[in-house]
Amino acid sequence: MSGRPIMGSRMRKIGWAAVLLTCTSAYGALHLKVNSVKSEVRQAERRIVALRDQKLMLETEFETRANQQQLAAWNEVDFGYKAPTADQFLEGERQLAQFGTPRAKGAPEPIQVAKAPAEAEESSIFPAMVSPITGKAIAAEVPRGGPPEPVVRENLSARLVRPSQRVAIGSIAGGVE
Repeated sequence: MSGRPIMGSRMRKIGWAAVLLTCTSAYGALHLKVNSVKSEVRQAERRIVALRDQKLMLETEFETRANQQQLAAWNEVDFGYKAPTADQFLEGERQLAQFGTPRAKGAPEPIQVAKAPAEAEESSIFPAMVSPITGKAIAAEVPRGGPPEPVVRENLSARLVRPSQRVAIGSIAGGVE
């Protein structure tokens, strides 16, 4: 009788192993199926995005062509513009200059390109700095040996004061005190 309980116990263990193996294989198959469906969903989403982009492009193309047709209709009815022909293009500046007329009496002088004076070009590669307020050149020498020294101007610089002293800011800024 001692053989029967061992045989039943073994059968139970084999049964549980079979159930566990069945459940594991079912879980694996289900996991693969879920991943397959996820992949199909991602592909469908990509196709949806691509189709939306294509739809937007086609809508833009349609609106552009509709606008071109509208402009062509307006041109025929209202403006009468025609495309330029080959003989209307110019070879260069000389041909363009032939179309020019002399300046009328009292017309303003033509705008010319600004250039630094010759002595400024020789002395420095940069022109002198000019104050935007006064229009005069700012004389600030930069020493070659060390860091530049700050330019101190009495009317523009500020001084530190003790907290007990008050400074009328309105008079400095040009406002009311």
